[in-house]
Amino acid sequence: MNHSVDIHNSIEISNLNKFYGKKQALRNVSLSIHQGMFGLLGRNGAGKTTLMKTLATLLQKKDGEITVCGIPIENAKEVRRIIGYLPQEFSMYPSMSVAETMNYLGILSGLSSAERKERAGILLKKVNLEEHKNKKIKALSGGMKRRLGIAQALLNNPKVLIVDEPTAGLDPEERVRFRNLLSEIAEDRIVILSTHIVGDIEATCEDIAILDDGKVLYNGTVDDLLSTAQGKVFTKAVERQELPKLKQELTITGMHTQGKKVYVRFLSENGAADAEVSEPNIEDAYMLYLNKNGIYTSLGEEEFGGGI
Repeated sequence: MNHSVDIHNSIEISNLNKFYGKKQALRNVSLSIHQGMFGLLGRNGAGKTTLMKTLATLLQKKDGEITVCGIPIENAKEVRRIIGYLPQEFSMYPSMSVAETMNYLGILSGLSSAERKERAGILLKKVNLEEHKNKKIKALSGGMKRRLGIAQALLNNPKVLIVDEPTAGLDPEERVRFRNLLSEIAEDRIVILSTHIVGDIEATCEDIAILDDGKVLYNGTVDDLLSTAQGKVFTKAVERQELPKLKQELTITGMHTQGKKVYVRFLSENGAADAEVSEPNIEDAYMLYLNKNGIYTSLGEEEFGGGI
């Protein structure tokens, strides 16, 4: 997607580096992020959370440049005024009600009493929590807590919303509801969604970056990423006992059982005998990119562990 760069409606990151002691968490990261939904995809430990926290001014960069809607990241106070952030671990006071929490966080955001009342009412309706406003935090489901997290992140009506691993641990219905909510919010602001769940990106994002070991492996549109896997994804039926051997030989991206046969979906750069070419999905293209960069993953291995 070609965007003409309007720095007042974009985040510009240039040659960003970040270290924890001697460990380098971000390596020369350069990205241009525009209005709408931007997906940051990567295995846990890839550096996604480090990048999110740096953009939210919670971590300082080592070197490189970042401007958020035209404001240099060094002006942390100004940047915070236009950013809403929902971290991976978002906790609130368990004995407060939803309404009390929104009011309290509104006070912390410097909103007047009238603004707090108005914003809280609009946002609780938007995230579908209005009828639960008198419920205590400890009585909310995981999905409700995550939606309340979005409501609080939008209290100051930010131009940029940063959301880190928002659907981890949610059931499928909550996950879809949450994605739809983010898509709606992204209509008039920048929303950055950081995740290791490929489906979240596929359902919501037009532009994405793949991060691994602190480096940007891919930066472009979802469609362009899919086209890189065209003609390299295959499906074939095998006997169950063949699976262990195949797992060692192939990069498997999916499998399902039908009767006594297992239908295996796998990647191959140079074709495959007895296999049908399949239409690629993002998971295929993502794993192909990791493989190209010497990161060998296969379905069933725990390639998605805990986070940096």
